[in-house]
Order: sequence, then structure tokens, then C-alpha cells
Amino acid sequence: MTKLIHLTDPHLMPPGKTLYGLDPEARLTAAISHIAAHHSDADCLVLTGDLTHWGDAAAYTILKRELARLPFPAYPLIGNHDERPAFLAAFPGASTDSNGFVQYRVETEAGRFLMLDTVQEGTHAGWYDADRQSWLKAELDAAAAEDQPVYLFAHHPPFEIHIRMMDMIRLVQWREVAALLAETRADIRHYFFGHVHRPISGCWRGIPFSTLYGTNHQVALDLGPADDAPMTHEAPSYNIALLSDDLTVIHTCPFTYDGPLIDHRKDQNTDHAKREAGRAQVAAARD
Repeated sequence: MTKLIHLTDPHLMPPGKTLYGLDPEARLTAAISHIAAHHSDADCLVLTGDLTHWGDAAAYTILKRELARLPFPAYPLIGNHDERPAFLAAFPGASTDSNGFVQYRVETEAGRFLMLDTVQEGTHAGWYDADRQSWLKAELDAAAAEDQPVYLFAHHPPFEIHIRMMDMIRLVQWREVAALLAETRADIRHYFFGHVHRPISGCWRGIPFSTLYGTNHQVALDLGPADDAPMTHEAPSYNIALLSDDLTVIHTCPFTYDGPLIDHRKDQNTDHAKREAGRAQVAAARD
């Protein structure tokens, strides 16, 4: 089994700068501390873009420092708020394809992770042109030939989520990508993405997908016709994905929660007799 931590959209600012009334650096530091304390056995972390808000070198320095605190590898992708040259300057060891896009493969026990670069200078919309599609096709063909399951990671979704503001800046070439994925013989298990700052899951053309709250701020849940949506201070989270041959399980962890842990065994309203009888019944069925 592969244990993956999925984190997204920290929108880091230079030190001391806030964003929408929140401190992105403090939020990311809290997330990394929580992950290191509770999930040190994870195999890796993938951060699906919008690493910074303006692409500042100082913000990438913060990110590099925080990711270095993890006891396992971290794989950052870029999003529409990032600057590719600044990211590569801060992470000179980052993998790129032959055209300089930040996309690459990671081999895991669960299968092959394919990291996609959906960023285009001058637009917040997702972009996946012919050169990037060619890389993906070659990787999918290789995975199919080697009988390797595939997990896709990107910043932008290629489908509508029905929040109009975000759908206006989804992947522009979604039809071409949909056709490419429909034609492949590769076993695509899941599509992980960021960008939308909401906990969303579902299935697109037979491919399960998921995303989650951003590390700093969120996009309000508005399924109406408005072209814009406000930002919110809903609690951030990270996801823990457990990947095996026949199962994908994803848990969401609201890492800023500091409320009580309630011992249900001491609650007078709990039907303890029924609970213990149920445990015995389950144990007998297993035997």
C-alpha cells in the first residue's frame, strides 16, 4: 500500500504578508507540522499548485524550508499563480520534460504517478497544449505496455465543477485531453487536482477524481450563475490517500482543529450493551 499526502494551494506570500486576512506561511507551517507529527509513515506528499500567490522568490524560499521538514519526499506542482522560472530557480532539482514544462513521473508501490504542468503565462485558465499532450500520451503508452497503474496529478481540472467562476478558468483543452484519456490503454486509477479550494470528489468519464480545501483560503460554495465568488475562511485541510491494487481510500484531515476528543465509551447515552454484542457478532462472522 502507498500512503500519499495531498496538499494544495498554499498561496504563499513574502514573509510577513497576509492574504485575504490570513497568514499563508503560518497555515503551511501548521499543515507541515501536523503531517510530520501524525503521518510520518507516509510515502510522499504531492502539492498540486498555486504554491505562491505572486511567484515571489521569497515565497518559494518559505516553501522549500517547510517541505524540507518532512521525513519523506515532496513533489510540488505549479499552478496559475506560480511563475515557472522562479519555481525552477528555487527548486533547481525539479524534473521537467524536454520542453521545460514541470511534468514528470514518480514510481511508487501503488503505480506510476504522472505530474502534469497545466500553467500558461498570461492566463489563470488551465492550458495543456499539443507538446504537453504528446508527453502525456507517451507516458500513458509506456505505463500500459509495462502494466503499471497510473495516478494523474495536476493543478487544473479538465471538467466543470459547477462553480461558474472556477469553471471559466478550467483546462481550456479539456476536449483534447478527454479524447487522449479515452483512447489510452493505461489503467488510470485517479485524478488528483487543486485550483478550486473546495472538497470535491466524483467520477469523470470513468476516472475517479478528488480535490480539497486550500491550505490558506477557500472559494465560497456558490452553484448559481454569478461570474464571481467570494473567498472564505473555512477551515483548511489535507488529504491522506491510501492506494493499493484494488482500493483507493481518501481521508480528509482538518489540521487546524483544536477542539475536544470525546471518549464515547464514557458517554451515558451510548448503548454499550448493544455495541459489545455487535462486536461479538462481527467477530463470530469473521471466524
